[in-house]
Amino acid sequence: MTDFLDELEWRDVTAQTTDADALRKALAEGPITVYAGFDPTAPSLHAGNLATLLILTRFQRAGHRPIGLVGGATGLIGDPSGRSTERALNSEDVVAEWVSRIRVQVEKFLSFEEGPAAASLVSNLDWTAGLSAIEFLRDVGKHFPVNRMLARESVSARLAGEGLSYTEFSYQILQANDYLELYRRHGCTLQVGGSDQWGNITAGVDLIRRVEGAHVHAYTGKLITKADGTKFGKTAGGAVWLDPALTSPYAFYQYWLNADDRDVARFLKVFTFRSREEIDELEKAVAERPAARQAQRALAEDLTTLVHGEAELARVVAASRALFGQGSLAELDARTLESALAEIPKAAVSALGATYVDLLTESGLVESKSAARRAVKEGGAYLNNVKITDEEYVPTGDDLLHGRFLVLRRGKKTIGGVEVG
Repeated sequence: MTDFLDELEWRDVTAQTTDADALRKALAEGPITVYAGFDPTAPSLHAGNLATLLILTRFQRAGHRPIGLVGGATGLIGDPSGRSTERALNSEDVVAEWVSRIRVQVEKFLSFEEGPAAASLVSNLDWTAGLSAIEFLRDVGKHFPVNRMLARESVSARLAGEGLSYTEFSYQILQANDYLELYRRHGCTLQVGGSDQWGNITAGVDLIRRVEGAHVHAYTGKLITKADGTKFGKTAGGAVWLDPALTSPYAFYQYWLNADDRDVARFLKVFTFRSREEIDELEKAVAERPAARQAQRALAEDLTTLVHGEAELARVVAASRALFGQGSLAELDARTLESALAEIPKAAVSALGATYVDLLTESGLVESKSAARRAVKEGGAYLNNVKITDEEYVPTGDDLLHGRFLVLRRGKKTIGGVEVG
């Protein structure tokens, strides 16, 4: 049987551990309690957070007890890690709302069924809100040598640039205190996070050693990067969010479906629960039949199901097929169709009346009206997947999908839309 940490190494997940041998021994001796924290710095988690969340899920599937911590307190402060400027502080009401939304997202990935590996969900505001400044300084702050705090990369980088407020400077103490509290309350002996959290996590390891005389563990996963050098989880419009109101399930599916051949095998290891044998086969398919995009399809289907559910996957797959003439556009629900059209070139008109040629040009699918007419003459022009043969055809209300949309296609793969109203 493959050792659990060896499995994480094979998946190219592991960045750092405080003591791999000691952690391996602790994992082998029986279930341990492990936590990961997620700050509400936005109304949703994004694809980058998903990597850490899935590490926590893997620990639970291996029989360990996970704790998902949502930073109701630390979200009010702001983590300086990975930032060159001071984070804007959000109001308590905004942070509280985001905490509620993120709790729901974290819950989806963990099992709370009664048993030795049952998950817990906590907010660090529970133990931080009542902590006075004097208590914080005397009971927690005294264990933090300032010279070591200044040496941490997240701090030193900021001090070399625009500087750092005392508020963000104190963040590492608050996160360390979270680990101490979870050790005391739940017997938690492992914290996991992204590699940019290494300094904050090891601060907690050191605090527990100083205060309780106990040896606990730290584990970080690699920050995901893409082969083309662009930042992982970003699109032209911003982050790839887990909240369907911020990134539609269709856009989420398309993001993974369009993964670079150089990235897809690693993404399958990091973001899916497929076996080594399955991933090896998909990696082989990329090398031998790249145009089929079999690995990308598996990645997109697994992740869309994991984040949005099987029913949503069925909708977006149907939309993807229908847009390219392999299904009925009329059978798509309005929300899915609208989400799909948001990802392609689209023209907005106040009312019907323009010819198909005009709409094809306005949507940007062709560079000129003459090119649009040529597409019609050559038999490569479609309206809602129906071939258009009349250059002067004017779409009517009967053509509108859900009373608002037209889908245009030139050839097999070039698609666009029109929204009326």
